[in-house]
Amino acid sequence: MKGLPEDRAIDFAHYIIETGATVRETAKQFHISKSTVHKDLQERLPLLSAPLYRRVRRVLDKNKEERHIRGGLATKQKYAARRAAKG
Repeated sequence: MKGLPEDRAIDFAHYIIETGATVRETAKQFHISKSTVHKDLQERLPLLSAPLYRRVRRVLDKNKEERHIRGGLATKQKYAARRAAKG
């Protein structure tokens, strides 16, 4: 996704708010690096729209709190797949 960084930041914010996506999922959806998504949201968005930034921040904070749970589930699935492949 090319375009003005300001427009990108707003597009990323709306996507995250609507879907509850993580930075990684957003980067994948827009075919852009995680670093770019992070920079646009953390540095550009607060200057463009403080209320929108606060809404995005709430979603990202929630995702961060749940990160260890998602990691545990991924590990559980990984080992379940290994057991299924062996037996």
